Parts: sequence; C-alpha cells; structure tokens
Amino acid sequence: MRKLATENTKAELNVFGIKDCALIAIATSKRAFNLKELRVTLEQISLDSVYYHFWGGLLQPRFEEREYNNDFAAWAWHGLHDAPLAERLAVVDPRLFSNLEDLRQELLEIVEERMDEKESISYILATSRFEFIRSQIVIFDTLKRATKPEELSACMPNLSTGSIFYHFIDARRRLENHNDDFSQWLTSYGDHYQDLCQQLGAIDPYFGTLGQIKNQLTDVFTAYFS
Repeated sequence: MRKLATENTKAELNVFGIKDCALIAIATSKRAFNLKELRVTLEQISLDSVYYHFWGGLLQPRFEEREYNNDFAAWAWHGLHDAPLAERLAVVDPRLFSNLEDLRQELLEIVEERMDEKESISYILATSRFEFIRSQIVIFDTLKRATKPEELSACMPNLSTGSIFYHFIDARRRLENHNDDFSQWLTSYGDHYQDLCQQLGAIDPYFGTLGQIKNQLTDVFTAYFS
C-alpha cells in the first residue's frame, strides 16, 4: 500500500494543470497631477499597483501596440510631455529585479534624478492625471491536464492569453526561483528537458504582446518535439 501511495504521489506531481486568469483593476483613489505628487504616492502605494502598471497592460484588449511598456513611461510622455523621463522609464525591465520593492526603488531613483536636473519640473501640471490602480488576479481552472511534455506542446496553440499570462508571467512572482510554470514543471524530469528550458528562458515576456509570446512558446515546443 505504501508503494502504491508513493507511485500515485509521483504521478500527481507529473501532471500539469492548465489555469486561466484575469487581472482585475481596482481603483485606489490615489492620483498625481505633477511629478512631485507621483514620487510621493509611488513611495507609499501598494506593490500590487506597481505590478499592475507594469504588467496589467498585457491583459487589456488593445487595437494597436503599446507605445510604452509601462504606464509610468506612458504618462511621462502623454501627460507630462517629458521625453527624457519617458525614455528612462520605458527601458526599465521588471524581470531584472528580484522583487517589486526593488522595482519601486528603481522608479523612485529615476524620478528623483529627473527632479534634481530641473527643479521646476516637479510642479509642472500634467495635461492628464496619473491614476494609481492596484491589481487582483482571479484564477480559473480550465480542467485541462498534461501528463507529459508532449501533451503540453499539443495544448500550447489553444491556450488563452490569460493562461499564457498566468503560467509564463505571473509565475515569476509566485515561484521563489522566479521561473515560469512550464520550465518549473519540466525540471521535475531532471535534466532531460534542460535544452527546452533554456529555449523557454530566452523568450522575452515583457517587450511583446501575449499573442506574440504564445506564438514563440508554440514554435519552441513544436520544434523541440517535431
């Protein structure tokens, strides 16, 4: 009986449960009309808000590509009309920070540096205010399962963008090693799929749309198992 229980446990560990998700936007009633107000509020706002303003745009339906990959850079350009600040904020890659607090500190440093360059810029009124939004993720079980990597490969073309976001992007916040769920599951097979994991790790989850990420994941899995 003990042997059977152990085998069942191993089997359960080797099942990949496909989830879907939605990122719910929640108003905070916090807003900024100039750069100084942005800096003060950014220092105090929930880290869920920092997460939303970097990643939330990926799940929002759009008819055109985003000009900037995070809301802070977009506001610096469209609200403050400050090109230097917008450019500096636009190149901030959230993947390079081990946690959201470090990412917040990077934003604060960039804003403070810009304020030091020109004192009057701190009080220039924006043509549109910055609304701080926080996020809450809602997770759905699709009831789809993969018992081996080949099955996950077959499922990939039919995954929703919500599933891509949950397993390939949000996983990096959930997992201690900041890995994606696909690679994390593949490592349960030891080094057998190490090359596949490296190819998945080369896909940029930030500078692109979820549709583009899905296509890249599909191409990698298809080529590997073909």
